[in-house]
Amino acid sequence: MRFLGNLAWLLLGGLVIAMLWMIAGLMLCVTIVGIPFGIQCFKLAGFQLAP
Repeated sequence: MRFLGNLAWLLLGGLVIAMLWMIAGLMLCVTIVGIPFGIQCFKLAGFQLAP
C-alpha cells in the first residue's frame, strides 16, 4: 500500500513540484550570490520526489 501511495504522489504532484524547484535552482545559480540558494533548491527538489 505504501508503494502505491508513493507512486501516486510522484505522478500526481511530486514530479511537477520537483521540476519547479529545479528550474528555480537553475535560475538562482545564474548569479554568484544566488548559487548557495540554488544548491538548496536542488536539495529540496530531491525531497519532493518522496512524501
